[in-house]
Amino acid sequence: MIAVEVHVCLGPRAVQSWVQHLAVGTTLGQAAEAALARVQQEPAQHACSLPNWQWGVWGRVLPPEHVLQDGDRVEAYRELLVDPKVARRERFAKQGARGAGLFSKRRDNAKPGY
Repeated sequence: MIAVEVHVCLGPRAVQSWVQHLAVGTTLGQAAEAALARVQQEPAQHACSLPNWQWGVWGRVLPPEHVLQDGDRVEAYRELLVDPKVARRERFAKQGARGAGLFSKRRDNAKPGY
């Protein structure tokens, strides 16, 4: 038996993680199916489309045929609701140039950029 950590994020700030014991030679696809079965047993708190998720190990999206090893961290990746670049631009436009950036907090009478 091998032990892998499974991390699934069902919604913003709602990460579920557990250790799952699987047989030696288990693939990522089989581990994903087992994880989805566990998630679907719990009460639905967040509306999300489970089949559209991508699965990976230690931050890398891998094919379902990838054979897991003891100690791997299996992660589910949801599709993004908003492009991070667009979200950053909107936040910057909302708070303005003075409140953002590296030099937003300057001392009185300081030179520009310090």
